[in-house]
Amino acid sequence: MSPELVFIVIAGYFLLLLSISYFTSRNANSETFFTGDRQSPWYLVAFGMVGATLSGITFISVPGEVGNSQFTYFQMVLGFIPGYAFIALVLMPLYYKLNLVSIYGYLEQRFGFYAYKTGAFFFLLSRVIGASLRLFIVAGVLHIAFFKAVGLPFWLTVVVAIALIWLYTFRGGIKTIVWTDTLQTFFMLASLVVSILLIKNELDLSFGQLTSVIQESDMSRVFVWDWQDESNFFKLFISGAFIAIVMTGLDQDMMQKNLTVKTLAGAQKNMLWFTIILVFANILFLSLGALLYIYANEIGFAIPDRSDNLFPALAVNQFQVYAGVIFLLGITAAAYSSADSALTALTTSFCVDFLGIGRNRDEVQDEAKDKIDKSTRMRVHVMFSFILLIVILIFNFINDESVIMAVYRVASYTYGPLLGLYAFGLYTKWRVKDRFIPWVAVLSPLICFILDTNSAAWFSGFEFGNFILIVNGALTFLGLLLIRDHAAEATT
Repeated sequence: MSPELVFIVIAGYFLLLLSISYFTSRNANSETFFTGDRQSPWYLVAFGMVGATLSGITFISVPGEVGNSQFTYFQMVLGFIPGYAFIALVLMPLYYKLNLVSIYGYLEQRFGFYAYKTGAFFFLLSRVIGASLRLFIVAGVLHIAFFKAVGLPFWLTVVVAIALIWLYTFRGGIKTIVWTDTLQTFFMLASLVVSILLIKNELDLSFGQLTSVIQESDMSRVFVWDWQDESNFFKLFISGAFIAIVMTGLDQDMMQKNLTVKTLAGAQKNMLWFTIILVFANILFLSLGALLYIYANEIGFAIPDRSDNLFPALAVNQFQVYAGVIFLLGITAAAYSSADSALTALTTSFCVDFLGIGRNRDEVQDEAKDKIDKSTRMRVHVMFSFILLIVILIFNFINDESVIMAVYRVASYTYGPLLGLYAFGLYTKWRVKDRFIPWVAVLSPLICFILDTNSAAWFSGFEFGNFILIVNGALTFLGLLLIRDHAAEATT
C-alpha cells in the first residue's frame, strides 16, 4: 500500500470516530465521563467489550504465536469461560449492590484506606503497562505503513497515535467509548474474516479443505499434558480462569463498561454473550495464524524473526490492496478499542480513587463543581497520555518476545495482589491491619519473581508460566492472614 492510501484510510477512520465523539459527548459532565449516565444498551457493551478484550495484541500476536506454541493458547481461552462466569455471578452483583463508580471502593469498605489505595495503584500500574503494550503494536504498524515511509521517527508515530485517542475521548469518556468500541470491534472482526477468506482463495481451497489443511498441519496441537511444560493444560486452563477474573472482573477499565449498563440482569446478559463471541473469535484468530504460516511457506515468503511481524508483513506486502486496507482498519480498530478505554479508565481511577472526584454522587450533579472537576479531569487525561508515550518508547527498546505473552506475564505480577485482596475479602470475615497491606502487596510479586526466575533450577525443570498469577494471589492471601487484626475482630 502506498503511504498516501494509508493516510487517507487512517484519516477517514478517525474522522468517523471524532463524529461519534461529537454526538455522544454533547452535554457531557463528570457523571457521563465516569459512568455513561448508566444508560448503555447491554448488547452494545457486550459487542464492544470483545474488541477491547482482544485488542491489537490478539489481532497481531495470537496469529503470530501459533508458529511458536501451535494452538495451545486455546487451553487458556477455555479457562476464560469459568472466569467470566465467576464475574457475572459473584463480582457483578457485588458492584451493583454497592453502586460503585470505581470498583476499588469495595476494598475501602471491606478493609480500609490503605487497601483501597493499594488496589487502585496496582490497577494504574497494570493498565499503564498493558495499554502501552497494546499501543506499541498499532504504532509499529502505522510506522511501517506510513510514518517510516515518509521519513518520520517512531516517537512521532506514538505521539500521533495517543493524541488521536485523547481527541475523541476527553469529553465523553466512557459514554463515547461504548459506541466507538462497537464500531471498532466490527472493523476488527471484519478484517479477521476477510483475511481468512483471502488466504482461502489464494490457496484455492474449499471451506472443507481449509479446515483439513489446518487440522493436518503441525501447528494444530491444542493440548499439552507434560506437567513441567509451561503450556501444560491444567496450568493454562486454571491460569486462564484467573486471568479472566483479574483482567476483567478486577479491572476498572473492563468493569467501567459493564457498570454503564442500567441493571445487573442486563450486565450479566452482556457477559454471557461477550464470552460466546470471544471464544469463537479466538478460534478464528488461531486458525488465521496457521493459515498465515501455510500461506507464507506456499509463496516462499521469509518468516520474520519476530512472530508479531508476520501478519503485518503479509498484509502490507502480499495481500491485495483492498485486503491491506481492511487489515489496516482492523489493526487500528483492535488496538484503539483497548487503548482508548484504558486511557479513560486510568483517568477515572486516578480522579475518583486519588482525587476524590465523583465519589459523592450528589456532588457530581453540581454544575459549578463539575466545571472545576472537568478541568482537573482533562489535566489528568493529558498526564496519562504522556505517561503512555514514555512507557511505549521504553518498551520499544527492551521488547524481545511476543507481545501477547508479555501482557499476560505482566498481568501475573501486577494483578496478583488484587486477586489476593478480593479473595480474602469475599471468602473470609476476618479483619486485617490495613496499614500493612501495601507491604504485603509489594512483597508478594517480588517473591513470585524470584520463584519464577529460578523455578526450572529449583524444581527439576518445572516452569510456572502464567500460573505464577495464582501463586501471587495465594501469597497475598497468606500475607493478609499474617497481618490479621484479632483485636478489631474481638470488638465487632
